[in-house]
Amino acid sequence: MRILVVGAGAIGGYFGGRLLEKGEDVTFLVREKRKQQLDRDGLVIESVNGNMIVEPKTVLTGEKAEPFDVILLSTKAYHLNGAIESIRPYIHKETMILPLLNGIAHIDELDEAFGKDKVLGGLCFIETTLDENGKVIQTSPIHELVFGERSGQKTERILKLQDAFHGTKATFRLSDNINEEMWHKYLFITTFSGVTSLFRSPIGPIREQKYGMETIRKVINESANIMRIANAPLALHIEDVLLKKLTEIGYQMKSSLQRDMEKRLPTEADHFFGYLLKIAEEKGMETPALNSIYANLKIYEKLNL
Repeated sequence: MRILVVGAGAIGGYFGGRLLEKGEDVTFLVREKRKQQLDRDGLVIESVNGNMIVEPKTVLTGEKAEPFDVILLSTKAYHLNGAIESIRPYIHKETMILPLLNGIAHIDELDEAFGKDKVLGGLCFIETTLDENGKVIQTSPIHELVFGERSGQKTERILKLQDAFHGTKATFRLSDNINEEMWHKYLFITTFSGVTSLFRSPIGPIREQKYGMETIRKVINESANIMRIANAPLALHIEDVLLKKLTEIGYQMKSSLQRDMEKRLPTEADHFFGYLLKIAEEKGMETPALNSIYANLKIYEKLNL
């Protein structure tokens, strides 16, 4: 199975690297600067789950290449439109597109661009970043990629993809209900990224402060209420489940959104929070905690970008 990974950043570089380490046919679609790094140093992963260096195949945007069977899409939301155009030449009628973006708004954009039949559901749980030298730094034991047909069916193609992922030194899990899992991840990452970016802190100090913990509860409840109004398939007590998870994850864990702010990079404010706030406004819902988070991010963007 020919696999194209869009970008070789923190997420695509990690999971693509693990697949390449296993021996799968993986190519990375990269920009010129990243290609030069990879040609010089290889794809370097420093991980609590095992270090590795591999020499990856790369293709520059616009270069000719045979179409791919699977396209792994892990770009930031603000790069999605560019990524859509960059992968068009590499798609054939049977290509599966597996997006790992956080949130949910990208699914409609990918459906519109390529058709619903080509777009799988996907998400990942991993704490990873790209350092100034282009190394993928992965710092948490969790390195899970979840995928599945949005219909919930065990199709021939999804089972073939499961076979390709099997045996990789990371967790690749086929989901029976990927739609629900994507919305649950959206709820988790909205809360986690929202409070860590608001307080400029890892999750630990936030949850041990009385009003920090109160803010966590408000964000998770406001977000879940909006999602249910939008008919999201949330489990009945998912707020309690995710609140427990946020009290148990590593004390020093940061969100990728917070790390982007520390690097003075753009954020996914509109993709995460703007999407929910638009629904809330249409429905006349009060969302003071989400309003504060969104304002914080937009002010950051105005002052730093």
